[in-house]
Amino acid sequence: MGRLVSLLLIGIGGYWVFQNRFRLANFLLGNSMMRRVLVSSFMRIPLVRNQMFSSLFSGGAQKQYGNS
Repeated sequence: MGRLVSLLLIGIGGYWVFQNRFRLANFLLGNSMMRRVLVSSFMRIPLVRNQMFSSLFSGGAQKQYGNS
């Protein structure tokens, strides 16, 4: 019975987070300290860091403006 209640609460919480995801993002990113913590924690994930740096330093400006 307790497991069913836990699953139900997790489901309701997930639904609430999904419904209010933009409001939560604005709340979390509006605080400079929280923004710093979130960005630094995301940059510790190797996949995110590699994607970020590859898009920043891939020469996208040269492709966009036709400079060689």
